[in-house]
Amino acid sequence: MASPHVLVVDDTHVDRHVVSMALTRHNVRVTAVESVMQALMFLDSEHDVNMIVSDYCMPEMTGYDLLMEVKNSPKLAHLPVVIVSSDNIPERIKKCLDGGAKDYILKPIKIVDVPRILNYI
Repeated sequence: MASPHVLVVDDTHVDRHVVSMALTRHNVRVTAVESVMQALMFLDSEHDVNMIVSDYCMPEMTGYDLLMEVKNSPKLAHLPVVIVSSDNIPERIKKCLDGGAKDYILKPIKIVDVPRILNYI
């Protein structure tokens, strides 16, 4: 069986690296991009992504915006999306989960969070 492929979207280099390293240690293939627009362009050309892990707070478009683009696309709607954020704001968490996110995980991502993330693939 091929390794699952996760698209990591975060505008902060360190956070992209932390999530990517944690996932690759669990035999996950990772593609990391720094914006929602890059993520959408990648998803438009790449068809083997099994999941998206996206930061919430990014310039121009948020992780919620990405979630809505994915869930409103017939081609992408099947993809599980996990939102990560350093902000523990109940209204935001509810909005993301009601919008179709599989989970909302608080940063920093820890090794113990990885099985929780992989559970959605």
